[in-house]
Amino acid sequence: MPLRTRRPVYYLGLVVATTLLFTLVYNTGMAVWEGRPQPLYRSLEVVVQSFTTTGYGTDAPWRTPQMNVLAIAMQLTGIGLILTAVDVFAVPWLRGALSPSAPESMPDATDHVIICEHTPRTDAFVGELDAREREYVLLEADDERAGELHEEGYRVVHGDPESTDDLRAAGLESAIAVVADADDDTNASIALAARDADPDVRIITLVEDASLARYHRAAGATDVLSPRHLLGESLAKQVPTTVTTDVDAGVEVGDHFELVELTVASDSDLHGQTFGEADLHERFGVNVIGAWVDGDFRTPIADDDELAGRTRLLVAGESAQVETLKQATASTVRRFGPQRVVVAGYGDSGQAAADALSSTGTELTVLDQTAGDAVDVVGDARDPETLEEAGVPSASGLIVAVGDDTTAIFATLIARELNPNLYVAVRANEEADVQKLYRAGGDYVQSLATVSGRMLASTVFEDEEVLAYGEQVSVVRLPVGDLAGSTIVDERVRTETGCTVVAVVREGETVVDFDPETLVFEVDDEVIVAGTDEATTRFEQAFGI
Repeated sequence: MPLRTRRPVYYLGLVVATTLLFTLVYNTGMAVWEGRPQPLYRSLEVVVQSFTTTGYGTDAPWRTPQMNVLAIAMQLTGIGLILTAVDVFAVPWLRGALSPSAPESMPDATDHVIICEHTPRTDAFVGELDAREREYVLLEADDERAGELHEEGYRVVHGDPESTDDLRAAGLESAIAVVADADDDTNASIALAARDADPDVRIITLVEDASLARYHRAAGATDVLSPRHLLGESLAKQVPTTVTTDVDAGVEVGDHFELVELTVASDSDLHGQTFGEADLHERFGVNVIGAWVDGDFRTPIADDDELAGRTRLLVAGESAQVETLKQATASTVRRFGPQRVVVAGYGDSGQAAADALSSTGTELTVLDQTAGDAVDVVGDARDPETLEEAGVPSASGLIVAVGDDTTAIFATLIARELNPNLYVAVRANEEADVQKLYRAGGDYVQSLATVSGRMLASTVFEDEEVLAYGEQVSVVRLPVGDLAGSTIVDERVRTETGCTVVAVVREGETVVDFDPETLVFEVDDEVIVAGTDEATTRFEQAFGI
């Protein structure tokens, strides 16, 4: 029984029990203390009169102190019950009358995505949809939560996502996909209901336990996503090893052209220079799309911005050029022996990270609070002695994949104190904690909500070719639109939109070596642009795409 139903029931039970108790006590007091015995119904009448403050009839005044004290107690109890009734009945009624409630259906929704239940992960997906100006409908089972979301401006319908009727009320017949992000068991039930209501609809479910993916598919899910697993692999790719490099993790745009993320080491040749002084495009031939500075992505970059330690660059260029830049941003002292990496937290993300690192020749130490076959050190990741036992002071990398952001922040602080040169990659469960983890000393922080949102966007909108959904930047292929007949410089693309055109697709071939001042776009061309969601949206709006 929901709380909103339980409270009135409990209140009415309290009123009945209190009334009966005072009736019995009053009836006994009249007989014993006042010497005036009377029927119970007469005593009940007096108690009701007291509770409702309407009077006491012929019983007043009372001669004994005990009865006067009892009368006072009944009066105070009556006032308390009246005030409680206001809170139980009047306040919810007023709140419901003054607050707009979520609709029960969305009949005008077409070509939209139905999102079952609202979570931080689906909220990130809603941000992806808004950036692409795509329609969605949230189907929320909790009436109060649905009303709050409706008041906040979400397109929400109050209904049970496990009900075929409520799915149809959310516009299932005209939806392009159904996304289920409740608990694993509920998601399977949603898949069954959606498949029963529309055999052809695309159903995407998210799972916490990757081993349950086969059951979701059996229930009718078209795609089953495991963001925690993907996030663990993403964290592992950020840690430098003797085999896996940043170039290997790049996004291939052409045969020998990539987008990669590079971190500026504190003792590298470029450390301390401004972007203007470094002149990366002139020296290395790469195109710097943007940079993460203290967790904030900046694009375009000002010439006076500094290449500080642990600044991360997102660059595009030929593989050889990128490799040259990688050497310039790396530490001047290269270690060629096996790298030692500590994985703190052996849940789904930690296990995926450990599996990804196990084939790279890395010396791996797993730290977790619970003992297991793969766990090397058992203890709290916030404890300095535990981190020392795991080898953090001599490690080259640390992956923090614990389930609580507060624990992750403290673990990062202590690890940075134990080893200032340590590369720390951290999983953030809440988007709001990303900046805190960067300030604590994380070199790379990825939010589970962000990864989930980009996974869903990449899965739902395959035709948009979202090439990199594990990053904070979208890389998308788009038609040139109103750019046809102009050049990049003529239209001031980067200044006006914040996007960088990294390649041009012409007659089926990807052109990466072009002059932005002289290349005139043709009507049938396509462009591969990189930028934040807001920047790509501005690009589409500016050029009529």
